[in-house]
Amino acid sequence: MGKRKPRAQELRRQSAAQTMTEQPGGAHAEAFSFGDPVPVLDRRELLDYLECVQVDRWYEPPISLDGLARTYRAAVHHSSAIQVKRNILVSTFKPHRLLSKQAFGRFVQDFLVFGNAYLEKRVNRLGDTLTLEASLAKFTRRGIDPDHYWFVQYGYQKQPYEFAPGRVFHLMEADLNQEIYGLPDYLSAIPSTLLNESATMFRRKYYLNGSHAGFIMYMSDPAANQQDVDNIREALKKSKGPGNFRNLFMYSPNGKKDGIQIIPLSEVAAKDEFLNIKNVSRDDMLAAHRVPPQLMGIIPTNTGGFGDVEKAARVFVRNELLPLQKRMEELNDWIGEQVIRWEPYSLDLGDDSAS
Repeated sequence: MGKRKPRAQELRRQSAAQTMTEQPGGAHAEAFSFGDPVPVLDRRELLDYLECVQVDRWYEPPISLDGLARTYRAAVHHSSAIQVKRNILVSTFKPHRLLSKQAFGRFVQDFLVFGNAYLEKRVNRLGDTLTLEASLAKFTRRGIDPDHYWFVQYGYQKQPYEFAPGRVFHLMEADLNQEIYGLPDYLSAIPSTLLNESATMFRRKYYLNGSHAGFIMYMSDPAANQQDVDNIREALKKSKGPGNFRNLFMYSPNGKKDGIQIIPLSEVAAKDEFLNIKNVSRDDMLAAHRVPPQLMGIIPTNTGGFGDVEKAARVFVRNELLPLQKRMEELNDWIGEQVIRWEPYSLDLGDDSAS
């Protein structure tokens, strides 16, 4: 018995046969498309039922932290919105003998990027607290045993390191599916962030390439010999890359008016809608981070502008940063001391700067 061909292959052959229509004289017309169909949605939703996977003696996060770290610098509006929040929080933080501004800035950045932030309490031999140091959230894992944490970073002569029990403070953003790790609140804007990056990279490679299928040069002049055709072909090949914006001169004394025709291909350069993609994805990122555009240096395109920047800054601090400050004050309850304190937010430069 012969092998039965897969049903998908038979359906593909039948579909291809239906798109071909015989024409008189043995010629036929064929309809085809470029590329294969790509599913709009994938099977990532299955991971919601797995919660956090147990690996060795710790739990792995429900989302790739390496992917979040790469996404941080994928689009300028995404990273800029996070940096605005971090800079304002660090500027209003009062340094403490246990927590420096540098360690606090790293703590804030980890919380805004990964939805998790960790502070390690380092003690002396008598058990007194010496300092609080930020542990990189990208490599910190929550242990299976209660109040146990691991620093997992594989590499040359590197092994997972276990923190002393009860020495790590964990601040996390609440998640709907599990209570082991936090997740950042901008996850819904990641597709727009990657779309913004893809549009930028496409346009950059477009300019670096400089040569594309923008037209068909149809040459039907009988006066042109093969040497002329080869010269034109070589000139077009050399026009690729930087410096390709040049003119091409052709001399044909016995040529016809329509001997050379330029047939455009649907304006390839204008069909990518670069500006529309950038603007729409930018609005999505700003909506996810809830940062006023005037605080990020965005120039308004309308005549009315964005309004008063001082009022927008005060509303932003009251609605967005004040709740973050209250969340970070949970460290005071954990350590039993007023480590995190804040200065009032003010737009004044002060007497020293004004003079």
